Amino acid sequence: MSASRVKLGALVPLQSNLVGNDSLSRIPIFEGANTVGRCNLSVTDKRVSRKHISLHASTDGSIEVLVEGPNPIIVRSGGERKKICSQEKVTIANGDIMELIPGNYSFKYATFGNENTTSSPTDSSSKKGKRHSEEDSLAVKRNRQILEDEALARTLQSNFAQDNATVSDISGSSQSKPANTIDSKMDKVHPLSIPKEWLPLIFRLMRVQGLPAWANSSSVTIQDVIQGNVLVAVLSNYMVDIDWLLSACPDLKKIPHVLVVHGEGGASLERLQKTKPPNWILHKPPLPISYGTHHSKAMLLVYPQGIRVVVHTANLIYVDWNNKTQGLWMQDFPWKDVKVNNRECSFENDLVDYLRTLKWPEFSVKLPAVGNVAINAAFFKKFDYSSATVRLIASVPGYHMGPNLKKWGHMKMRTVLNEHIFDKEFHKSPLVYQFSSLGSLDERWLNEFASSMSSGTSDDGSPLGIGKPLIIWPTVEDVRCSLEGYAAGNAIPSPQKNVEKDFLKKYWARWKADHVGRCRAMPHIKTYTRYNGQNIAWFLLTSSNLSKAAWGALQKNNTQLMIRSYELGILFLPSVVHPQSHFSCTGDSSVKQPSTPLNEFKTKLATLCLNRSSGTDSSSQVIRLPVPFRLPPQPYTSEDVPWSWDRRYTKKDVHGQVWPRHVQLYTSDDS
Repeated sequence: MSASRVKLGALVPLQSNLVGNDSLSRIPIFEGANTVGRCNLSVTDKRVSRKHISLHASTDGSIEVLVEGPNPIIVRSGGERKKICSQEKVTIANGDIMELIPGNYSFKYATFGNENTTSSPTDSSSKKGKRHSEEDSLAVKRNRQILEDEALARTLQSNFAQDNATVSDISGSSQSKPANTIDSKMDKVHPLSIPKEWLPLIFRLMRVQGLPAWANSSSVTIQDVIQGNVLVAVLSNYMVDIDWLLSACPDLKKIPHVLVVHGEGGASLERLQKTKPPNWILHKPPLPISYGTHHSKAMLLVYPQGIRVVVHTANLIYVDWNNKTQGLWMQDFPWKDVKVNNRECSFENDLVDYLRTLKWPEFSVKLPAVGNVAINAAFFKKFDYSSATVRLIASVPGYHMGPNLKKWGHMKMRTVLNEHIFDKEFHKSPLVYQFSSLGSLDERWLNEFASSMSSGTSDDGSPLGIGKPLIIWPTVEDVRCSLEGYAAGNAIPSPQKNVEKDFLKKYWARWKADHVGRCRAMPHIKTYTRYNGQNIAWFLLTSSNLSKAAWGALQKNNTQLMIRSYELGILFLPSVVHPQSHFSCTGDSSVKQPSTPLNEFKTKLATLCLNRSSGTDSSSQVIRLPVPFRLPPQPYTSEDVPWSWDRRYTKKDVHGQVWPRHVQLYTSDDS
């Protein structure tokens, strides 16, 4: 998180005699906001809060410290020892000492360049010099990356300003440049540069703390999603930290009925049961096959005006919504007018079929203008999804055969793609698989999966043909130098036995996300796509990692599909859009109909890097998706090593840490 800002100094741990303690890691302090808490200590002490103090560091060397936790701290400055209580502020400078708990956990603030002054005379050994040399080298690398990021930002902003006079893609501009080229100027074309009514046509990246403003200019937070007068909320996820969730989104406390469909177990489930509000219902769906999980990440928010459907990639925990590259799609739908509208659509059928498999305990609520209703899967047929801009691709555990063979997993993907006609430019075009956990795979299953992902017919009537896939996967160096350092690797949980198979070497490709400012925000997002240049045939945002458990494996001579887990994703396809169908549950008065009314139009998909003046025929509109990685992907070199989370890494990361180490994921985690 802090690696994209300038390092101003460090909090240097001290022994009881106020001499530097080399057995503990220094806490780097960066310009702007910083936090220090229990995770920064080598031992667990409940007196130290998870967010014990917050610090705002200025370039003049001073730091404003706010005590966030309930216990006081001690500040030693100018020969005085002062107690600072909860919610009180104090300013410290170079050389001042803080005791996080009176008499315990002393740290001296040293500005950059003065960090050696805390050492005793005996600390001038070669080992000490080597450690400082490593830290200085890390600081140089960080600052060089910052300069590169800022230079990129200036380039993007400058080009965006120059292009303001250009007609937006959505208005149907047509030029003569090849449609599959990358803009040499790296246009800054963010999704919010199109009208708000077009947002359901795209997904958005989630906000990442510590990034330059331009990188977050079109991002989304949990408060952007859960807002307004929500009557009923269904929150579907794998990991749920209620303490964090309620602090990050206080509006949840106002919702009278909340159902949490989760995948927690053991101590995490006990914590969830202990911390949930009394009006919340917890439900873990049945898992009939071993090693399965409930992994789907979605929200269904019922309003007086209709329903908001949200599909995303983040667990309901702090690090997922603040430190990682994540994606989110949402669209609002009105209640059906039962007098004139009883029609169903593919989106509705797929959604309700999926919800039925979750088998949550039905509960009754009283809704305005509707009365008493039972909240079950059938309840969600009361909304008009005819304006849906995506298709749902879900997985549910079981042995699926007969009419259910093509209903779930990669066979559902195969079925939906085969229903569509694609431009002939995608004939045998390549595939990209990007995810955060790799299952135990073999080449036979990868061929089975590629066959589904390569489905579809070109506009000349011929099959698109099998595409060559690449797998985007962070390297060890990507993780080490990321915003979180090695801690980011905790959310890329694949062991050596899965990652280091020889046949996978030809698939590996680098995580490169400079165009969205997220090279060092490690991906927890999961995406799959087929592309040609910067044009996209289709794009899937999903909870599904690359595994048989998530996507299913064919059995019994391809007559049965075995899936272990629940997953949910949304598939973007070239489509026909009806602009007049836009609807908002939150009554945003700024949302208006397009300035140039169109009854309907065809869409084509592309990345943000597509040349702004690339040509398309006048009957199609280019929808730019914020694909978070560069296309085409860059294959690994001989020096690149794929990340495995069960290896030992002794080369220190950007925070001076090695791996493995404990990573706190829950607010009340005392482990």
